[in-house]
Amino acid sequence: MSKPKFQRVLIKLSGEALQDGQGYGISPDTLGLIAEEIVELSQLGVEVGIVIGGGNIFRGVAGSTAGMDRASADYMGMLATVINALALQDAVEKLGVPTRVQTALEIKEVAEPYIRRRAMRHLEKGRVVIFAAGTGNPYFTTDTAAALRAMEIRASVILKATKVDGVYDADPVDNPDAKMYDRLTYLDVLSRNLRVMDSTAISLCMDNSLPIIVFNLRKRGNMKAVIFGEQIGTLIVDNDSVLTRD
Repeated sequence: MSKPKFQRVLIKLSGEALQDGQGYGISPDTLGLIAEEIVELSQLGVEVGIVIGGGNIFRGVAGSTAGMDRASADYMGMLATVINALALQDAVEKLGVPTRVQTALEIKEVAEPYIRRRAMRHLEKGRVVIFAAGTGNPYFTTDTAAALRAMEIRASVILKATKVDGVYDADPVDNPDAKMYDRLTYLDVLSRNLRVMDSTAISLCMDNSLPIIVFNLRKRGNMKAVIFGEQIGTLIVDNDSVLTRD
């Protein structure tokens, strides 16, 4: 068997990935399937960090649009990510892989505070680390938190798990003729206003040459295939990146 292409990865999961079409909350079956994929990577020797969103419970931007104070709404969204992180931790640990939740907001009773060196030590020991509560600051998304944490732990790549096969030039749900890109640069994403991650996250990745791979989480085995370097989804890199796709 070939070796994994990446030794340390940061997986970005949306909160919606946990709800499986039920519209709200967490689907135990979906949670279990995601946990199985994560455990498989860990058992291959890949060091796994995860940033998870909270949109299946509460989305700060939506609360702000409805008239709520933006900062208050964002803090509520951060707490939603903690709920998701604890659920994912439970699911992964039930499959035998030790997992730690670290939060940008201090909630000592349920999780560790985020400490970079401690997080890296957990990863080195083979523990999965789930980063919750975003960056701990309102007005910043969990996409930005994913880019930030990936750079802090020196991840090789961000794996952006979505419900479609990659990045398209239009919404493939509404437009069956939408074209999927195999490869993009950071500037392509920004200039074409492609909704992959928010512009702050993309800019952070661009400034630090951190690759992003966008792939379909719902297709079983995709996560493992990406780890072994298969051409899955959309690769976002610099023009001169070594992660070239023909």
